Formats: sequence, C-alpha cells, structure tokens
Amino acid sequence: MTSLNKNQLKNVSYPKQSIDWLTRLIGFDTVSRHSNLALIEDVQVYCEHLGLTVDLTFNEAKNKANLFVTVPAGENADKVDNGLVLSGHTDVVPVDGQEWSSDPFNAAIRGDKLYGRGACDMKGFIACALTLLPQAVQLSNSGQLRRPLHLALSFDEEVGCLGAPLILADLKARGITPDYCIVGEPTNMAMVVAHKGIAVYRCRVHGKSAHSSLTAQGVNAISYASRLIGYVDTLAEEISCREDNDALFDVPYSTLSVGTIHGGTATNIVPNLCEFTFDYRNLPHMTQDDILAPIQAKVAELSAQMQARAPETGIELMQEESVPAMTDNDSAELQALIAALTGDDDRHKVAYATEGGQFTNAGIPTIICGPGSIEQAHKADEYVELSEVARCDEFLQKLLTSCTLK
Repeated sequence: MTSLNKNQLKNVSYPKQSIDWLTRLIGFDTVSRHSNLALIEDVQVYCEHLGLTVDLTFNEAKNKANLFVTVPAGENADKVDNGLVLSGHTDVVPVDGQEWSSDPFNAAIRGDKLYGRGACDMKGFIACALTLLPQAVQLSNSGQLRRPLHLALSFDEEVGCLGAPLILADLKARGITPDYCIVGEPTNMAMVVAHKGIAVYRCRVHGKSAHSSLTAQGVNAISYASRLIGYVDTLAEEISCREDNDALFDVPYSTLSVGTIHGGTATNIVPNLCEFTFDYRNLPHMTQDDILAPIQAKVAELSAQMQARAPETGIELMQEESVPAMTDNDSAELQALIAALTGDDDRHKVAYATEGGQFTNAGIPTIICGPGSIEQAHKADEYVELSEVARCDEFLQKLLTSCTLK
C-alpha cells in the first residue's frame, strides 16, 4: 500500500470488520528490512479519529516506530494505569525465494482462508484488536470501562524482538504498569502460558594459514571449529537428559543447535578463519549460564592449544541475539480469566520465542493467544482461516466485556 501523508490520511475511511482490516494491513510491506512507518501512521490517524492519544517510540534511524495507545477507563475516562495490553508486532518475514500462488502483499480470500504475508503472523490479531477499538472508546466515553485497554504495536520482532523493549521503557518512564498482556501470536486461539528463551551466538575461529603440504606450520581454523562444534553437540545431548525438563513443552528440554558455518578458501590451504553460529533455546527455569560457562571453558581450552602453536590465533565467542523466556509464574489470575472466557482450561508451552518474555521480565503477567497456526507462519501462501479471525473477534469481545465489570 502506498504511503500517504498525514493530511491525506485524515480523509481516509477505515474498515469496520476484521477481515477488511486484515486486508488493509497486509497491503503494507512491513518486511523487517523495510520501514513500518506507513502502517504505523495509518493506525495512528485511525486512533486519533477515535479521539485517542498515540505514543510512538522510534528506532535510532527513525525509520521504524512502535505505537502504544490507551483507551482510558473510569467514570471520568481518565485512568490510564493498570489495565490490559493487546500486543502485536507489525513486521513480517521476507518472501524472497518463495513460490506464492498470489501477491503476498495483496490479501486474497480463497475458500475459507485469507492468504497474504502476515495473515497469521501476526496481522490477523492486530486486525481484530483495531476492530475492537471503537467499541472500547464508546464504553470509555460513557464511563463504563473499568479497566484501561492498551494496544501495543511493535517493530522488528522477527529479527530479535528489538522494538518491544522501547515500549516497555517508555511505559516505565510514564509510570504506567499494565496488569496483564495478551500477545496475539498464532496459537489457534489456544492459551500458551510459557515459552522458551533464545540466545544466538557467533563463534569466530582465527587460525594460521599455510600450504596444505606443510600443515605443521599452520593452525587449522576449521579443525578447531569442528572440535568446538562437537562439544556443543555433546552439551546439547547432556541438557536434553536433565531431570528438571518440562514435559508440558512441545520440546520438553532446552536445545542447542549449530545453524551456519563458513570457512576456508581452497583445499590446498590450511584455513585461517572459520565462523559458525548456534542458538540456545532455554526452558524458563534455565539460564544462558547453564551452557555459556562450559562453552567458554572449552573455548579457553582450545584457544590455549592453538596459541601454543601460534600466539596470534584463538577463538572469539560473541552473542548476537537474546530474547528472554516467558514464564507462567505470575499469570495464574490471567490464565483463569482466559480459561473462563474461552471455555478451554488447557495450558500450553512452546519452543518458539515471542515478545511475551520481555513483558513478563518487566513484571507484566502475559499469555499468548491469537488466530491462526504457527505452522503456517513464514511459509509461502501463508494464510489464516476466516473462522479463526471470527473466533478472535468473539474472544476479544468477551475480553472487553470483562473490562466493564467491577
């Protein structure tokens, strides 16, 4: 969708149904490497049409923004603290190299499904939340909204959950502490109460080049990288057998996985550089130190062996990404509310990471619940079933009603 300036947006009409909102949102190409400002500005003007005050927080380059807006509560419609956050990320993953049956940024309904990039991950939930806002404003204006309703839209979730921390820092600075948060990632409208954290590491092994006929004069970076990779794999096996694993998770143990490796220039040259990356997905009760300390010890051991042959060699270990796990330690009350509203008392725990861990780390009890299936996310012909959007509409309607009760 083409970006419009603020004056043009003031004359734009906005959807009244979630399917129409979703169609509109998909029309914005918000792949993480691009700006999301056109979408954010569109939603900002929509909120301002409803009489709401929008707060934006920007990345350093000012080409991406988070949006936070509150429908205030109380008899005087002036209460903005506490309340419930509906949270979603506006960025989507690329479509490069994927074979789509239709334009990924032009929503298409075929049968009982709506196709488009972000249909389930996670513009479907955002569409439902935007559809709910006018009714929330009406209840606020009439003094019937007892608990504030907040909407948080973030940037760059798909590349490390970079936007949400700025929202949380801004809320802290403004003295706003929400009671609860619902992150609308696709769960088929089931309640997810916990997820793993993720940490991504890059390992750079610096060796010494030599002709392959004179291997004793060199230090083979690939060989030493392979030794460290072998240790990572061994450690992965060890942590999978721990007694404190959690059977409620779809993968019940913490995992270590090597993802990329690059090294060497020619078969007849002892390689002087090899790089590889690995990720650690930890259960909420485990920390990065559970794997980082032993890996650092192995790095020191191997580096000493290398430097005994050539002082300029060695191994660097760098952390590139870190997203905390989401715990269920403080969300029992929220879980009970969601179970009552959905009629489904099942609790689920998942291996993928979301912004939910950042909210729980900030002291805000959080669950994940949204339309669509995670199995459709990031794929060609990503879709959400129309019935899932309807279920989300119904769920949010009940949630809003709960905010009117004393």
